[in-house]
Amino acid sequence: MSPRFFGYGSLVNLATHDFPDARPATLQGWRRVWRHSTLREVAFLSVEPAEDHQIDGVTAQVPGADWTDLDERERAYIRRDVTHLVTHDSAPAHTAVYEVHHGHLAPPDTAHPILLSYIDVVVQGYLRLYGRDGALRFAETTEGWHAPVLNDRADPIYSRHQPLDAWERDWIDGLLSDLAAMVEEPEERELALKRRAIVRSAAPGHDPQRQDGGERSEEDPADRLPDQHAGRTEPE
Repeated sequence: MSPRFFGYGSLVNLATHDFPDARPATLQGWRRVWRHSTLREVAFLSVEPAEDHQIDGVTAQVPGADWTDLDERERAYIRRDVTHLVTHDSAPAHTAVYEVHHGHLAPPDTAHPILLSYIDVVVQGYLRLYGRDGALRFAETTEGWHAPVLNDRADPIYSRHQPLDAWERDWIDGLLSDLAAMVEEPEERELALKRRAIVRSAAPGHDPQRQDGGERSEEDPADRLPDQHAGRTEPE
């Protein structure tokens, strides 16, 4: 029998993948959180163990136990065995959930933006799989909505972005308003990045060829965010 995964973010949107036997599922003893990483300049969803919590999501098969494609999609994460914590209406099977590696977490005061194109994909998935009540539960059972939201809807950064109909767009906008989310326009974010670069360049010992104590890499997200066509991010 093929193993399964439990998805709680973009994987809930079945338009973003074709893993077989996808169906609603619930994960006990974990909660969903917005995470900020040293690897990316955008926030993304992860999970963490949390007693007396549960979250809705999706489970699907991983044919032949070949995790290669899914591991690549979730390359900032590691797999955790949650076989006995997931409930659904299919036959039980070994099940894994992806959690961001703790060694990649940014300091607690980090405030990377959440991409609106990513929120659109996730919430659309919950709306279509669980309806409005399920989408509301997604918001209520997710920690970390204090992070700013970058409005990239006109020119999506998230590579798996999906078209929204007018009702979905208005519903998501209303949800963010109810959450008092801080939605930033791209121009505002670029100004903030420029201000941060100026402050960084004025810091003692600053070396423009180095960042966080290491050489600048080809995957450095600091180079990518202002240019919305260069380097797409792949949060769960």
